Amino acid sequence: MSNINEKPIEQHHERQGARFADDGATAEAGDIHPTITNVTQDTEKASTGYANSTTGLDHRVESSKAERRLLWKLDILIIPLAALLYLAAYLDRGNLANARLQGLESTVLGGSDTNYSIALSCFFITYIVFSIPGTLLAKAILPSTSISMGALIWSIAATCQAAAKTRAGLFVCRLFVGIGEALFGQAMALYFTYFYLPNEVSKRIGLFISAGAVAGAFGGLISFGVSSMKHTKIIQWRILFLIEGLPSLLLAIIVFFFLPSRPQTTRYLNEEERTLELTRLNRNSLGEGHTGIDYTAVKRALLDWKTYVVAIAYSCMNLGLGSVGGFLPTIIKGLGYTNADAQLYTVPPYVVMLLITSYSDRYQTRGLPAAAVFCVGIVGWAILWGVNPVHATKMKLHARYFGCICVVTAGYSNSPIIMAWQSNNTGSQSQRAVSLGMLNTLGQCFSVLAAFSFPSKEGPKYIKGCALNVAFSSLGLLIVLGMTFWYRWENKRRDKVEGGRPPKDTPINVFEEYDLAKGFRYTP
Repeated sequence: MSNINEKPIEQHHERQGARFADDGATAEAGDIHPTITNVTQDTEKASTGYANSTTGLDHRVESSKAERRLLWKLDILIIPLAALLYLAAYLDRGNLANARLQGLESTVLGGSDTNYSIALSCFFITYIVFSIPGTLLAKAILPSTSISMGALIWSIAATCQAAAKTRAGLFVCRLFVGIGEALFGQAMALYFTYFYLPNEVSKRIGLFISAGAVAGAFGGLISFGVSSMKHTKIIQWRILFLIEGLPSLLLAIIVFFFLPSRPQTTRYLNEEERTLELTRLNRNSLGEGHTGIDYTAVKRALLDWKTYVVAIAYSCMNLGLGSVGGFLPTIIKGLGYTNADAQLYTVPPYVVMLLITSYSDRYQTRGLPAAAVFCVGIVGWAILWGVNPVHATKMKLHARYFGCICVVTAGYSNSPIIMAWQSNNTGSQSQRAVSLGMLNTLGQCFSVLAAFSFPSKEGPKYIKGCALNVAFSSLGLLIVLGMTFWYRWENKRRDKVEGGRPPKDTPINVFEEYDLAKGFRYTP
């Protein structure tokens, strides 16, 4: 079964010559229009004056308008589909925490904290193992196919959780949810680089990741609504899994047919738009349009120390994110709210995160914003660690709630920053796929740790969980500061060796030399 949006790639190979077009290239099939020059004569001096041309300027203005129209056309389809996928993924991944408050633990898991933690960990086990292969699959075949396959797998598994009657059944469902999301998570960040330039990717990843924050808000509201249902024939937590799992099945089918795969082949772009898009990509040495894996680039990514160091910083961030996803409703319940109110009061932190993520993603440097977000997380977890919720005054409860907002801020805001950082500092798509996949392979290891960091017997203080998050957020802070300084130093060294930076739009041989190519500079 083929995607109706795709067309044979051979139909547009010749258009890749647009990579050599200069600023005169336009959306009109890449033609270069001559500039009409009006020459003025100085009659007093009987000499030729300067050329006073407006045609070239007008042409560049029209080209800029055409590019904005192209971006709008891409955004209006790609961003909503990507955001809906991320929303569905986070709902299906994180609904275990809400189901716990509705009786899942006592019904299926024998009232055991350990069994609940194992259920959380099952997701991360397969998510970690299949992350790099799942991301590379979006390079090996059409990304619309690989991503929709992942969505189909996790949506079926998430829906089947409603039928779980034993802990083993629940564990198996969680394992398959992890497999499905491994084909989607970092593959979506890789997919954005197929259509967008480096200075455009971060904003789109920010919108994409922000859907996770919206998922927290929706998840809290849906769970609140389900917990308000009385005298139902089906137990509440089973209804929750059905409501959040079934729509993802439909979404997987929609993505297969309507998500554009590559600019070289998608029917979503007409020929003028395709030429303009390929021109944009080729000017930035991003015109790698073929499927298939470059195993030399895979080796470069696996042997590059930066791949692992940035992934460790991502892992420090994920400890906080895993803690938020798995235990925030329980922590907020400790502020003195009922089960239903605990769901409702998870909403404001996520809404605040949506705003902050959009704001922070406007800046193109990565290291210093990531450091600032880690500082916010340290403050939040330190408040939850230091302010005792037992017999707390109203002021202390407000302080702990502010701490909750800080930890959600830190968890969600740093994810798009570090993903964009890793993406910007790789040369080719295969290298990028492995580097992004490594973010989950190493980066999700601490999410497993988070699953065991908040046992009920330590509530409502949860000293161990808060202390671990303070420690590893501090480690993440040191790593991102070290990396941003190293990237700046390396860029200056290359400037000195190469005699300065290359002119804008100079072709860089990243397809063969990757991030070691002459002219390549890192995003600090």
